[in-house]
Amino acid sequence: MAFDDVRFPDRIALGAEGGPTFATVITTSTGGHEQRQANWAEARRRYNVATGLKGRADVEALLAFYIARRGQLRGFRFKDWSDYQLPRQAIGVTDGAQAAFQITKLYSSGGEQVVRRITRPVAGTVRCWVGGTERSLGPGSAQFAVNLATGVITLGAALRAPADQVVEASCEFDVPARFDTDALSLTLRIHDIGEWSSIPVVELRE
Repeated sequence: MAFDDVRFPDRIALGAEGGPTFATVITTSTGGHEQRQANWAEARRRYNVATGLKGRADVEALLAFYIARRGQLRGFRFKDWSDYQLPRQAIGVTDGAQAAFQITKLYSSGGEQVVRRITRPVAGTVRCWVGGTERSLGPGSAQFAVNLATGVITLGAALRAPADQVVEASCEFDVPARFDTDALSLTLRIHDIGEWSSIPVVELRE
């Protein structure tokens, strides 16, 4: 799957509307009772970035970005301003051998917990703690590495060796996304000014 490791313009994303969506099948009986079935185990995020356009400069930036991505063809990073931060949270426990730990974010409410995989952390924001002690990023045995294309943290040999050490992480992250249309239909109002009713962007499963 083609993916460009570039971020959609933050200024436009800041005014976008959208968020997490689910796919639920609801069957209603003649008596009004419902049966509900989830088709997706996890949310998928959708946005309309047309609402983020604030002027001609934004239109030019959007057109350049859209054409460079070839419409729906190439994925990109998208900053969801409503949910882009991972506070310090546990992502695993060492067992003396495992070195790789996926960055995840836990959402809790009313006794329910949902774990989200974070696959596109932002460079320079990832922090890691092992056994309550913050570790530095680097190639050393007492340091950690992070893959910015998968969200996997790899511990150095000295960090992975002791068992039962809680591994924690914090970071900022982007949503892997693509445009959900191959056609941008501009409505021209007056000279040099136009508008789009909808420019859909959808999250990619990784």
